[in-house]
Amino acid sequence: MTSPAGSDARTYVVTGSASGIGAATAALLRERGARVIGCDIDEADVRADLSTAAGRQSLVDQVGEFGRIDAVLAVAGGGRTGMLETNYFGAVATLTGLRPLLARGTDPRAVVVSSTSSLAPADERLVQACLDGAEAAAVDLLAADPSAGGSTAGYGPAKRALNRWVRRQAPTAEWAGAGIALNAVASGVVDTPAAAWIFADDNIRTAVETAAPQPFGGFPGRPEWVAEALCWLGGPDNRFITGQIIFADGGSEAAALGDHHWR
Repeated sequence: MTSPAGSDARTYVVTGSASGIGAATAALLRERGARVIGCDIDEADVRADLSTAAGRQSLVDQVGEFGRIDAVLAVAGGGRTGMLETNYFGAVATLTGLRPLLARGTDPRAVVVSSTSSLAPADERLVQACLDGAEAAAVDLLAADPSAGGSTAGYGPAKRALNRWVRRQAPTAEWAGAGIALNAVASGVVDTPAAAWIFADDNIRTAVETAAPQPFGGFPGRPEWVAEALCWLGGPDNRFITGQIIFADGGSEAAALGDHHWR
């Protein structure tokens, strides 16, 4: 719930605050004296379902009642249902809906959680439908052709589209021009309730770890390790970083791609 920090404390909106990376992030911020507005389906200051348009608008409206905000950390996502609705459309709606409030904050920052799953091959039709804002078309495409979602049932394509959205939006007048840094933290496999299905089956765990090894830190990672990156990127000390997809993944992305970007 909202921290008891004073009215002059830096104020963070954290979605997905009830568990996993969101809960770890909210806890770190509170320990450091920040005011936190936690958002989740249950057990939060703001209760809203980001898989629906009504829930997204409700989140924006409720957050507005708290007054000034200085940072938005859009962590909510994961799960095995509503992949596109929550992981892409819910995240984008959170960031765009709260951007006007952010612009009035002090050292405004926005960070969204992506995933190393965004590196997996993705059906371009599905990614483009997300980027076009065509939610119904994207959901219908995935329902008609589940293979379009890849092995992650739409999670990977949603996060890939999210990465591309961040890259496109961050340098624009609405974000960088308004002094708002916009970045993504792409998490590796972390020990959270949303990832419990991976660890429940030894064969699945082995397959995932083999496909995406995490040589630094081990498999799985800890939520608080990702939270540290979110807190820094969302804080006032971040003066010069925007439009970046920061992989907090124990080296998984580097192991998979090597020096590909620089060839």
